[in-house]
Amino acid sequence: MSTIASDDELGQMISRIAMGDRAAFSSLYKTTSPKLFGVCLRILRQQAQAEDALQEIYVKIWRRAASFAAGKAAPMAWLVTIARNHCIDVIRARRPDPVDIDDAPAVADEKPDPEAAAVSAGEGRRIDMCLEELDTDRANAVVSAYVEGYSYQELAEEHGVPLNTMRTWLRRSLIKLKECLQR
Repeated sequence: MSTIASDDELGQMISRIAMGDRAAFSSLYKTTSPKLFGVCLRILRQQAQAEDALQEIYVKIWRRAASFAAGKAAPMAWLVTIARNHCIDVIRARRPDPVDIDDAPAVADEKPDPEAAAVSAGEGRRIDMCLEELDTDRANAVVSAYVEGYSYQELAEEHGVPLNTMRTWLRRSLIKLKECLQR
């Protein structure tokens, strides 16, 4: 089981990775992969896709380590942002073109293993409880933006509000969610 490193330790690991330090990369992976896998599983909802995404995310981390600005962002927030954005890109890439239902192939559901399902369900329940504390339209906007990958513009049009209002809704909602999840 990995231990959670401090922001300073994570920042140092990322700095060493930027210089090509493979041992630091291995340490970062051991320390942060459970958290990032949870992010991937929560967004992608399929273990195999989450595992594939996790590998690709760490390749991005290796390549982008030099772009990490230690004073501007918390290291874990930077890592989670890379993971979340990658998973959203995966979802957008798999959005199917409209297909006639008669031409669609039959697909079997992939089920996560019991451990992954339990981890995902526990985090999911916490997030769902915190989402329930938000106004319904704001909670729906957060899910649409950060899980389903809708753009701010698409959400603004759907909710009939100006683009800047949607940005404000999402920013304030994320602040409330963060506060709720930290309790």
